Amino acid sequence: MQLDENIKAQLAQYLQMLEGDVLLKVSAGADQVSREMLDLVDELATMSAHIKVEHAELERTPSFSVNRIGEETGITFAGVPLGHEFTSLVLALLQVSGRAPKVDQKVIDQVQMIQETYHFETYVSLSCQNCPDVVQALNTMSVLNPGISHTMIDGAAYKEEVESKNIMAVPTVYLNGEPFGNGRMTLEEILAKLGSAPDASEFANKEPFDVLVVGGGPAGASAAVYAARKGIRTGIVAERFGGQILDTASIENFISVKHTEGPKLAANLEEHVKEYNIDVMNLQRAKRLEKKDHIEIELENGAVLKSKTVILSTGARWRNIGVPGEAEFKNKGVAYCPHCDGPLFEGKHVAVIGGGNSGIEAAIDLAGIVKHVTVLEFMPELKADSVLQDRLYSLPNVTVLKNVQTKEITGTDSVNGITYIERDTGTEQHIELSGVFVQIGLVPNTDWLGDAVERNKFGEIVVDNRGATNVPGVFAAGDCTTAPYKQIIISMGSGATASLGAFDYLVRN
Repeated sequence: MQLDENIKAQLAQYLQMLEGDVLLKVSAGADQVSREMLDLVDELATMSAHIKVEHAELERTPSFSVNRIGEETGITFAGVPLGHEFTSLVLALLQVSGRAPKVDQKVIDQVQMIQETYHFETYVSLSCQNCPDVVQALNTMSVLNPGISHTMIDGAAYKEEVESKNIMAVPTVYLNGEPFGNGRMTLEEILAKLGSAPDASEFANKEPFDVLVVGGGPAGASAAVYAARKGIRTGIVAERFGGQILDTASIENFISVKHTEGPKLAANLEEHVKEYNIDVMNLQRAKRLEKKDHIEIELENGAVLKSKTVILSTGARWRNIGVPGEAEFKNKGVAYCPHCDGPLFEGKHVAVIGGGNSGIEAAIDLAGIVKHVTVLEFMPELKADSVLQDRLYSLPNVTVLKNVQTKEITGTDSVNGITYIERDTGTEQHIELSGVFVQIGLVPNTDWLGDAVERNKFGEIVVDNRGATNVPGVFAAGDCTTAPYKQIIISMGSGATASLGAFDYLVRN
């Protein structure tokens, strides 16, 4: 395997930043993945005098570990960490060489205080944009704490192991041989799952904010930056910083940026917010809003935050179809991210539910990986753009079923089929398949508000052209509102609008 010139140029630049020697212990066989891995390791060694290589017997072959001389760091890559995992490899080399990880000191202290012995294993696909966040977080924990180790496992290189554990979604994390979690997790979220989450006492003595933003997606980040630039006391409380864009693979319509990826944009948003004097309270979920002398936001951990104004920017989530089998087989054949989980269904038959742009884009992507794709659309016609439909219909391994209603996703330990009803005849049909990708739009994250603010029949918060709700001092922005188009750039604009609206409210009141 020859690294392309672009990757080699990037590597050369990064490897100049190594601060000390790094030892790569390599366990290789005669298979193709081993040969590709050896090519990568040899290339690394020729590019930096700091990188040494020795052959060893590791738990898995092919794999290699990244160590300090004379010290095991516990970081292992089982497979070839290129694609989305290229950055994970680079960061592992830098951190093991002695470069400090870019992590808050408070988080570093939490990791170093862990007394238990933890061995993590993360199953990934190299096309998954969420997997590197988990891999990098666990690698960083391994560097910081000698009692923690982590192995990244490329599912494509270890198909038998993946199938034996019935892993049908990535990233999937095991801890000490037992299932630990699925999906994207930050270092802070992993610590919370291990029992290191902040409790209500950390919020007990906070002074009331001038502007408190609830939600850390594009709308929330924009609102917080605009408020902070006015020099007023600003806070932002978020369940996960970045919101839904963390699950977005490719972004090509963000004006002035030809192409980026959701996790990268989310990291940029967080970095921008932290440039200002903003109190960022991450991994916190709002539970209740009440208007008193101040507006109160109660969190699920029991803490109550007070503010003169509040901007609700809680975003939206993928809509569930709500049929038997969907919840039971989530991550066991039912999936929502074709980019992440598609490679696990190579050579298999899958279905995509939804004929809008996201559904048809998913079907087109999957058709290049799986044996066959069946698209199920409730309406008599697909809703996707004509250019996407033309591309879809040109593919030989796609079947489109229109005017059908999904009745049930079937299976035993994992998905084995889908049952649907032909709406014009009432006839029930069943297809045998291995995976179902649900792509039927969004639902706003506003259930927790109840009747505290006015919402429409879809649950969207009703706002005026300044982002104001029906409750004085409460504003809203982004995908959780009645804004007609759910786009990143529109969410950012509405966040700025709501923030300026909130500042104007403060000035006048």
